[in-house]
Amino acid sequence: QVQLEESGGGLVQAGGSLRLSCAASGRTFSRSTMGWFRQAPGKERESVATISWTGEMTFYADSVKGRFTISRENTRNMVHLQMNSLKPEDTAAYYCAVCGGIYYECVSRKENFGSWGLGTQVTVSS
Repeated sequence: QVQLEESGGGLVQAGGSLRLSCAASGRTFSRSTMGWFRQAPGKERESVATISWTGEMTFYADSVKGRFTISRENTRNMVHLQMNSLKPEDTAAYYCAVCGGIYYECVSRKENFGSWGLGTQVTVSS
């Protein structure tokens, strides 16, 4: 129901920062819960951060709490993930996605996200 395209990934040294952006097209973005996920080779895709359509409610995985910040600009059809103090273990392909349910049905439940971007690679060197 919505098309998503991530950008902003790249190679960064440990301790550095990256800002991921997700551009959305479609009529359902503004009032939809959005999320960022990541997947490293050999591992399952995991939730990184989730944000409600109002931006008032957010969720972060314990592994990124205090370092990552999710935000959205509904008028621009954009969602962002600011990543600070990056660690080598943050290396993964990062995906943005839109959830079809209410906020509490989306947190940590990747099966409820129906539309996904193609991903952007984040590599953190030591």
